Amino acid sequence: MSDTNEFKITQLVDNGQIVQLTLVENVSTEPISQKQMIIDNVSKRLDSETKEQVMPLLEAILQAQPTVNIKSYQQTQITIAMPKSRYASMGRPQVGSTIEINLKSRG
Repeated sequence: MSDTNEFKITQLVDNGQIVQLTLVENVSTEPISQKQMIIDNVSKRLDSETKEQVMPLLEAILQAQPTVNIKSYQQTQITIAMPKSRYASMGRPQVGSTIEINLKSRG
């Protein structure tokens, strides 16, 4: 298994000899409405006749509920510690910079 991903640096700690980078996947997430998720899931489970009867009622019930936006993707986070010389050879990326990491399973 091999996966190459871009990660964004969210935190950088430099103690003089070792540099520690905290990275999070560089993906854009779109907030999705909790109401929309409920409507979509109920809609998938009903036949068309039942859907015609239930959906207007469900939408009316949900109209009174507050809209809660949630992120639709849980991001991977990685923390890496490396010698300062290795960090320097990477070009000294800063918080907000994007780096590429190749993840492979060997076994």
